[in-house]
Amino acid sequence: MGKQVDVVVAGGGGFIGGHLVGALLAQGLSVRSIDIKPRDEWYQLHDAADNVIADLSLLENARAGVEGARQVYMLAADMGGMGFIENNKAACMMSVLTSTHMLQAAHEAGVERYFYSSSACVYAAGKQTDPDVTALREEDAYPAQPEDGYGWEKLFSERMCRHYTEDYGFTTRVARYHNVYGPHGTWAGGREKAPAAVCRKVAEAVLSGDHRIEIWGDGLQTRSFMYIDDCLHGTQMIMNGDSGVPVNLGSSELVTINQLVDIVEHIAGIRCERSYRLDAPQGVRGRNSDNTLIREIYGWEPSISLVDGLERTYAWVYDQVKRAHQ
Repeated sequence: MGKQVDVVVAGGGGFIGGHLVGALLAQGLSVRSIDIKPRDEWYQLHDAADNVIADLSLLENARAGVEGARQVYMLAADMGGMGFIENNKAACMMSVLTSTHMLQAAHEAGVERYFYSSSACVYAAGKQTDPDVTALREEDAYPAQPEDGYGWEKLFSERMCRHYTEDYGFTTRVARYHNVYGPHGTWAGGREKAPAAVCRKVAEAVLSGDHRIEIWGDGLQTRSFMYIDDCLHGTQMIMNGDSGVPVNLGSSELVTINQLVDIVEHIAGIRCERSYRLDAPQGVRGRNSDNTLIREIYGWEPSISLVDGLERTYAWVYDQVKRAHQ
C-alpha cells in the first residue's frame, strides 16, 4: 500500500464509500479503497481503484492504509439502520478504534486533508421528541445527549478531529450526515434504513400480490432523507472548503414515515394495507436538518427531491428483490 495516491476512502466497500470511490475515479483521481469486508461483499468494486481489505481499527493497518495519500475520507464504521443501532450499541462504540487510529495515522503521515463522516445521531435527544421538530442546528449537539452508542462515538470522534486541528494544525473537515439513501445500498438483512426498507416491502408486495406491509412505529415519526448524489457533492465540497466546523449535510424536506410510504406506493402503482409495529426500534420522534450554516458557508444545500430520489432507489431495490425471488 506504499504507493502514492490522491485519495484514500476508508469504508470504500460500503454504500456511501462505494459511490464516493466511483465519483473520485471519474474525476481522474487515483484512489485507494479500503474495507474490512471480503470483496464479494463490497457494495461496489471499482477495478480502477487500489482495493484493499484491511481492519482499520488496528493502528498498523491504519498507518499502512494512509501511506502516500494526499487526502483521506474516513467513512468506515460499524453501522446500519435504527434496528441495528439500537440493538448493537457496543459494536457501534467500538468504531472509535477505527476513527481514532485513522486520524492518528493520517496526521503522522502528513496527509493534507482529512474528512470525517459524522451523523445527525450526535444531536441531543431532548430536542427530537416531537414529530413537528424544529430543524436541528449545529449548536444543538451540546449540551451532549446523543444517540446512545452510535451517536456518542460520532460526537467523540468529531471532537478528536477538532483537537487535532487545535493542537497540531491538522486540517480536518466534519459533515453530519442526515439519512443518506440511494441505489447500491443495504436493502435487507437488518441494517437497512427506512427508504430502502420501505422500497423492499413495497416491491415484495408488488411481486407477491400480497399488499400488506409492516411499518415500524406509528408512522407519524418524521425524518428528512438525502439522496446519495447530494451527499457526494456536499462531501467533496466540505472536504475542499475553508471551514473546519462540523456542518449538517442533509435534506431539509421533512416527511412522516407514512408519507415516505405514500411516495413509494405511488411510484409502484399500488396501495398497501399497513400494520404498525409499535414495539419496533424507531429512534427519535422527529429529526430534520437546519441548513442555514451550509448555505452561509458554501451557498448550497442538498436539493434532490425525495420523489426523484425514491424513483431511482425503488427501481434498483425492485430489481434486487425480483432477482432474490427468482
